[in-house]
Parts: sequence; structure tokens; C-alpha cells
Amino acid sequence: MITRRGLLQCTAVAGAVAAAGRLASAQTTADAPLFPGFKASKIQTSGATINVVSGGRGAPVLLMHGYPQTHVLWHKIAPRLAEKFSVVAADLRGYGDSSKPAGGEKHASYSKRAMALDMAEVMARLGFDKFAVVGHDRGGRVAHRLALDHADKVTRLATLDIVPTYDMFHHVNQEFATSNYHWFFLIQPAPLPETLIGNSAEFFLSGRFAGLIPQAVTPEAYAEYLRCFKNPETIHATCEDYRAGASIDLEHDEADLSRKIACPMFALWAEGGNTARMFDVIKTWQARAAMQVSGKGLPGRHFLPEEAPEQTLTALQAFLSS
Repeated sequence: MITRRGLLQCTAVAGAVAAAGRLASAQTTADAPLFPGFKASKIQTSGATINVVSGGRGAPVLLMHGYPQTHVLWHKIAPRLAEKFSVVAADLRGYGDSSKPAGGEKHASYSKRAMALDMAEVMARLGFDKFAVVGHDRGGRVAHRLALDHADKVTRLATLDIVPTYDMFHHVNQEFATSNYHWFFLIQPAPLPETLIGNSAEFFLSGRFAGLIPQAVTPEAYAEYLRCFKNPETIHATCEDYRAGASIDLEHDEADLSRKIACPMFALWAEGGNTARMFDVIKTWQARAAMQVSGKGLPGRHFLPEEAPEQTLTALQAFLSS
């Protein structure tokens, strides 16, 4: 006969086993540089090994970065967001310290569908069945796909300085091609962009942050971006990300034009950036959402979590808490 004390002991053991199972998927756990109080882990998914930092307590929030960065994009925001939320900041596959699988046919391994599946599996292995998603730039495109393919898991969606990929490619003009030249450079067949970038990776990388170092992009953050970006495998994988964006992602997006984002959505954009000049951001996202889309412009050129961290944090806290 099981006593109440025995039942409690069994429950405690079961909880410990479940926690151990989640930790077993993390190859290493250590303090996360630039993220005080966070732990760094590598989590195996069905298609990649994803580097994450996590910390805090409360409702779970997944943060995803853009090109040519890593989870470090969030270092000014994540520790403060973790005061109220369980925060997970991940390196997308191909970026940072995540693995760089082969692109495969049609660059399918870097489709936003594959990258979104990584993130759904990462959050499940951390014990989060439902979670909010915040994505900047390429991470925003993964977030959009995550909200479509895993609608039962995503409770809220916030995108930073993007509109859907399909809309971007279907509204190309001289201004777009000039200001977003890298979209068309990086999709060229290998090894053209890889060779040209690899011959001067630091020159190329610093050009993406022109005028933002050290005031917005701190020397510590830039050092991490450079450490990861100068890896030839990273250069190739991030080109594959853009090649997928111009091919298989468009096929997926066209097939899903009638599908709507089912959760509450919030869009932020840089007032001095290309997206705001070329699109009505709210109107563009509203066409893809079942619910009313809210949002606002913030000071900056593109990298809002680093250029306008206080305003970005305040806006995200309000949305995620509402």
C-alpha cells in the first residue's frame, strides 16, 4: 500500500527523471557569456544541433536573431526580459555555434520550415509545449513559418523589421535591389559569394554594421559575430539560408498564402530602415493574420535590439504581458 509520503516521493522522483530527460538532450551546460544568469546548451533536434542560452522564469519566450548575427543580438534585452519570462535565445541552424548541415536538394535544409522545426523541437526538449516567439530579420522569417506550421504551440508572434519573404520578392524595384543587394548576392551559386566573402570576412561583416560600432553594436558583441562569421562553414550555411529564401521558401509561402497567423501578432520596425520606406508594415502583415496586428516604428536603421534596446524591451514586455 502506497502511503501519502511514498506517493510524494514517487512524484518527486518522476519530476527529477523528466528534468533529467530534458537535460540529457543538452550536450553541455555552462554560463552564457554576455547573458548574466543564463546557461548555454547545445540541443539535438531531428536535423541539427542548436546552440541556445536560457534563463529566467515565467511564461516561455523564444528569441531568434537575423543575418549575420547570433543569439548575442539579444544580450541587451534578454536578461531584463528574463525577470518576468523564461527566455530562450537560439542560434539558427547555420549560424553561431549551431551546426551547419548540408543544404541538400533545393537548399531544403535551410528552408524556414526546417529551421522552424528545429525551434519547436528545442522548446519541447526544454519542457515548453507552448511559447511566444520573437524574431528579428531572418529569425522573423523563421518565426512566421513557426506560427504557420506549429500554430498549436505559438501563443504570440512578434517580428522585428521585416515583412513576409513572399511580399519582399514580389515588390522588387531599384530601391529594394540597391538597399538589399545582399539578398541577390548571397543567392548566387556556390562558391561565388562564399569565395568573395571568405577572402575578407571581417571587411564584409563590419560593412553590415557600418556606423553602428561601438555605440549600438558593442565591441564584445561584434567580437562574437566575427568569431562565428569568419568560419567558412558559417559563410556557406548563411548563403544557403538566403538561397532557400529565394527558392523553396517561396514555394512554401505561395502554397500557404491562404493560411493565416492564428495568434496575436505584433510588428516592430526601424523608422530609418528599408522596410519602413518600402512597405506599410502593419497593412502587409494584417493580410497574413487572422487577428488584429499591432505594432510601431522605433528609432534605428535595422538592428533594433541593439540600436534601440530600451524601446524594444518596453514594447515587447507590453505585448508579451498583454
